Amino acid sequence: MAVWLCATASALVDFDKQWDYDNPAKTETRFAKLLDSKEFKSNPSARAEVRTQIARAQGMQEKFDQAHLTLDSVQDELSHLSPTVSARYMLERGRLISAAGEPKKAQRWFRSAYLFAEKHRLDFYTIDAAHMVALSETGKTALEWNQKALQLAETTTDKRANEWVGSIYNNMGWTYHDLNDYAKALVYLQKALEWHEANSTGKPLLLARWSVGKLLRISGQLEKALDMQVRLEAAFAARKEEDGYVYEEIAETLRLLGRANEARNYYGKAYFVLNHDAWLVRNEPARLARLRQMAQPQ
Repeated sequence: MAVWLCATASALVDFDKQWDYDNPAKTETRFAKLLDSKEFKSNPSARAEVRTQIARAQGMQEKFDQAHLTLDSVQDELSHLSPTVSARYMLERGRLISAAGEPKKAQRWFRSAYLFAEKHRLDFYTIDAAHMVALSETGKTALEWNQKALQLAETTTDKRANEWVGSIYNNMGWTYHDLNDYAKALVYLQKALEWHEANSTGKPLLLARWSVGKLLRISGQLEKALDMQVRLEAAFAARKEEDGYVYEEIAETLRLLGRANEARNYYGKAYFVLNHDAWLVRNEPARLARLRQMAQPQ
């Protein structure tokens, strides 16, 4: 029988409050400081769990080699540590591989994390793993894994695990979108929006509104779509932020409404902001080229 050493980091610090997903470099620094604190120095499981999150933050900065080395430093200790550490280790190893462009190769890590977390009744990580499998799949298989995640999220007694509901509604909406079933996509994205509104989630709520707005445009409900995106533009401005994807949606909707001059202005705004998005520059150059072209006078 395995003997697990010490409490997990989750018992010492709320990782949800430590994470800033918009600033992984800042998050990495926060976690590194935790490792230097007295309570973590004497807690092997807690230190290992923190290192899995440091690896995740490094991966989000595309420091993939460094992130894998960080996880390597945890690997040999797993059999003696809390099951939570093993679940997080497998999830982060898979996320690194997926983020580096090999989602199918990452699946074995996500599926292993799912089975392990399910066995140890770690509902939060079981759901996380199921949703990661879904993200690495397509079509009906992706829907099946999202349904698994949703069923557990809706029935779990773990409050933290229940908070996955909004994200899974969103994932299911976009999976239906990819299947060209826009009616069902809109249903699930509206469910996600309702969940985020009920839970006052801040920026995720704005992203949920953007998703519904985009599906309204695709569905031909142009005036509703434009109203939603213009309100989002104001909401981001109130946060002293600009969102290029909102500008892009406004531009596309204005074009369809026959308001070409206004659309060109927003295509230009979208290009200016999104041209600084490293992921988009690398993965969708044609999309950026189109934004630039559409911004030009006809």
